[in-house]
Amino acid sequence: MQKDELLEMTGSVEQIIFRNEKNQYTVLELNNGQELVTVVGTLPGAACGEELRVFGAWENHPSFGQQFKAQAFERTLPSTSEAMLKYLSSGAVKGIGPVLAARLVEAFGEHTFEILEKEPERLCSVKGITKAKARKLAEEFQKVYGIREIMVYLGKFGVTPEEAVRVWKQYGAQAAELVQEDPYCLCTEEVGLDFDRADRIAASLEKPQDARCRVRAGLFYVLRHNAGNGHTCLPADKLIPTAARMLGVPEESAAAVAEEMKQSEELVSCVFQERDYLFTPRLYRAEWYIAARLRMMLRYPAQPILHAEGYVEEIEAKEGIRYARGQKEAILQALSKGMLILTGGPGTGKTTTLNAMITILEQRGERVFLAAPTGRAAKRMSEVTGREAKTVHRLLQVGWTENDQPVFSKNEKNLLECDALIIDELSMVDVSLFEGVLRALPLGCRLILVGDCDQLPSVGPGDVLGDLIASGMLPVVQLREVFRQSMKSLIVSNAHRIVSGELPELSCHDGDFFFLPVRDPEKIRETVVGLCAKRLPASYGYSPFTEIQVLSPGRKGELGTYELNLRLQQALNPPAPGKTEARVNGTLFREGDKVMHIKNNYDLVWSREDGTAGEGVFNGDVGTILAIDRRAAAMTVQIDDKWVLYTFENAAELELAYAMTVHKSQGNEFQAVVIPMYPGPRQLYYRNLLYTAITRARSLLILVGWKETVRQMVENDRKTKRFSGLRYLLAGEDGDSVEGSALAPGGLGLS
Repeated sequence: MQKDELLEMTGSVEQIIFRNEKNQYTVLELNNGQELVTVVGTLPGAACGEELRVFGAWENHPSFGQQFKAQAFERTLPSTSEAMLKYLSSGAVKGIGPVLAARLVEAFGEHTFEILEKEPERLCSVKGITKAKARKLAEEFQKVYGIREIMVYLGKFGVTPEEAVRVWKQYGAQAAELVQEDPYCLCTEEVGLDFDRADRIAASLEKPQDARCRVRAGLFYVLRHNAGNGHTCLPADKLIPTAARMLGVPEESAAAVAEEMKQSEELVSCVFQERDYLFTPRLYRAEWYIAARLRMMLRYPAQPILHAEGYVEEIEAKEGIRYARGQKEAILQALSKGMLILTGGPGTGKTTTLNAMITILEQRGERVFLAAPTGRAAKRMSEVTGREAKTVHRLLQVGWTENDQPVFSKNEKNLLECDALIIDELSMVDVSLFEGVLRALPLGCRLILVGDCDQLPSVGPGDVLGDLIASGMLPVVQLREVFRQSMKSLIVSNAHRIVSGELPELSCHDGDFFFLPVRDPEKIRETVVGLCAKRLPASYGYSPFTEIQVLSPGRKGELGTYELNLRLQQALNPPAPGKTEARVNGTLFREGDKVMHIKNNYDLVWSREDGTAGEGVFNGDVGTILAIDRRAAAMTVQIDDKWVLYTFENAAELELAYAMTVHKSQGNEFQAVVIPMYPGPRQLYYRNLLYTAITRARSLLILVGWKETVRQMVENDRKTKRFSGLRYLLAGEDGDSVEGSALAPGGLGLS
């Protein structure tokens, strides 16, 4: 929004009511000459006594009443002795309080700020200020002054105050100089501007197209973009041509810069199977640490539990059950070797096997922790084990850095207090999260990893479960036998047929798996909507909001999630008197809508009915819009037992969730799943995706559409190809150069 579209107000700051030091969100009182006005927004460094010119709009907050929300602002430092005294007394400059402020203004009057900035040695004439303290006070004043300078400078290029704060935090007083020299420092992970914006700023500064800083940033951009697609690294023979085409420079130029970056260790090079792979240091360190730590755990395993067979026989006698050979092997491996990957499809008895492990470990006095990557997966784990399970983030006590990056309180210096850790749905865990788990694991702790290797890999970078199995280094038990009672379910038997490359049984009309043949895409949509709105609620009593889920391979097209959500919203939650709605970023939200959070946001505040509160909402969390306040530009969303307040700005991270992609459904189970089957791109319509979709259904699965599409997906055994180095690092390939490099972490934190 441009300044000429906003209201404008000028006044002096009377009081700072609140400031978030991480992101500089501020609530203050501004005296505009007629009244005191509450102003809110990102106002870094704003302090009592200074003049502000703010641009924004009025809003009515549901709790705090009328406020002026600032979108941009300009400021001038106080110019009179009285205003300077008020400014310095407010604590705006670290190290100066009311007493020292009075001494400074008494000594230097209206020249106080000039002395602080340009002649700090003169401060020593004031009682209580040494040379060292004078230098420190000058540095703190220049910090406050510098952030204003960088905001003004970057504002010329369309950089928002929030973004300018991140730039200042990253680069400090040299920020403007660094941006002038290398505008691409703005598109680092820490600052977060996208490459195209940095490129436009560079063009306005007349930087040449083949400048090293531009090629360097382009290489990083391609690596980070592909990390978003799941790759922890890229082969050099793919990265360099791709970056060169994007940048419009010769491949030789990109290759030369890549070689320089390898020498300076801005990129990490590893040769796997005679092919050169390039990593960003962060993702390389994550995979290196996982490999090194797991190799150490294999050398120094948890103490084996003696006479494990006897414990298994006791449970069998007590429960009146008989474990299958694979189940018994898994239990004994976990108890004797201290580490196990347990994998298998639906109906193979993973839950029964896990419960036996937990029972025996607890009988032996071991403290067993359970975790899963999502809230819903953790809740389901609790239900089937009868014990508390936490999300991995909660287990590791996630917090946030000044740059809003996740950091775990549980780590090498603050280990988890458990003797055994069991993680379910490992296919959803990316390399950064798994690294965090291993850093917090006590030496000698038993580790049991559970997942389905035929499901899709994690949304984040890496293929942890697939790489651990492919390495051949860790004990793996794959449960293959489907139990008789499970085979009565067509969902289970058809899932196994699909994994085996066989066409599922589609002709049954009295089980839990149905195929409805429909040819016309409009008729498919109508059938899907009718099933959710009328037929399934009437026949089974299922709620279309909490128990029925529509899944689609992709977002676009006639039967993609975007179009389906529009139809389902109209049928399930139509407009009604008294039902408030608002359009945010092109999406119409309505009170009562089912929505999904689509991007990790570590700053969103939530609260519970019992008064507890916290921060953080995660990619894939599903909830319901309880209330929309258009005047306050905010909405309240219930996600599980949490109430989250979204501003309309934050609501850009929400989308309708009556229909969701199969990828977004990972880790969830629904009573009933409805899937449209219609021809689509080969890269989206493949066997593992269909298998993952079908296994999301707990009680009922309905396919609607073309039988040929089902066949095409089953026959398309395209694996989700991910470039990663974990399997090779685990096996010790390229080990000498890796472990001996300066980038290898200094230790495993096992002391």
